Amino acid sequence: MGTSAVILTQKGRYSPEKLLADTIVSVFHADATLYFDNNKNYSNDGKLLYTTLNIAFAEKSEQSFVFSVHAIDNLNIDFYYHEDLALESNLSLCQVGHIEDIYGVQQLIFNFIYEYLKLNPDDYFWITDFDWVYNWGDMKKIKSLPYDPHWCYQDPRLIDLS
Repeated sequence: MGTSAVILTQKGRYSPEKLLADTIVSVFHADATLYFDNNKNYSNDGKLLYTTLNIAFAEKSEQSFVFSVHAIDNLNIDFYYHEDLALESNLSLCQVGHIEDIYGVQQLIFNFIYEYLKLNPDDYFWITDFDWVYNWGDMKKIKSLPYDPHWCYQDPRLIDLS
C-alpha cells in the first residue's frame, strides 16, 4: 500500500453529508470526474463506517484515486497527532476524508484539494507519511507557482515564492 492522505476538519462541525456535497462541488471545479455508487461499509454491529467514491481525471479515467467519507460514529476519525504536525493542541480535529494512495495522481489530488480547501479554508490536508499539513493559504501559494509533481512531498512552510 502506498502513501495515504486525509482531510482534517473541526470535529464539532463535521457532517458526512456536507463532505459529500463539498466533494461533488470540488470535483466539478477541478474538472475531474466523480464515480459514486453508494457503496457503504458497516462494522460488525451494523454501524456505518464509511462510503467510498472514485475521483478521476475527466480525460484520463485510468488516473484516479479512492476517496472514503467517514461516518461520524467511526472511531477511526479521531485525530491525536497535533504535536507531530505542529498544530495547536486545542484544535478538536477529526480525519474525515481518506485517500488510499497518492502516488501517480498528485496533480489530480492537488486540483481536488485546492478546490476543497477553497470551500473549507479552516480544514487541513495531511499526507500521513509527513510531519506537516497543508491549509488553504499553502494551497494558494503552491498554485501561484509552476506546477511541481512533487508538491505533496514538500513541507509547505519551506516553499520559496521568490
